[in-house]
Amino acid sequence: MVDRERVLAKLDQLRGYVDELRTIQPVNLGEFRQTEKRRATERLLQISIEAVLDICHLLVSGLRLGIPAEEDDVLTKLDHAGILSPHMVGTLRRMKGLRNILVHDYGRTDERIVYEMASSQLGDFSDFSREALAALHRA
Repeated sequence: MVDRERVLAKLDQLRGYVDELRTIQPVNLGEFRQTEKRRATERLLQISIEAVLDICHLLVSGLRLGIPAEEDDVLTKLDHAGILSPHMVGTLRRMKGLRNILVHDYGRTDERIVYEMASSQLGDFSDFSREALAALHRA
């Protein structure tokens, strides 16, 4: 059984992070390059993506889709079970890759990729939230 309260709390947390990202959203790459703006943007993207991945784990566990052997298995299980659309799973794989770069290769982060996500791809979080809510209602 899916822990609805935990999923809803994580979705609310995600919404708060994305709202905060929108308030500091850089208007151009030059503004993004300002140290404080870049670091705040990177951190908010990181914790937003982590909230998404937490929700995915809650869905896999609650729907009893099996125990993932590795991190990427969570997305595969959600895809194969039809819980998330194939398009969304692809988006989440890219998000997860960016999160891994932000966490593990901080000094070599491609600022253009981070800027692009922060400036024009925040809607992906809303799209994910809609799909997660739909899955929660079906569960």
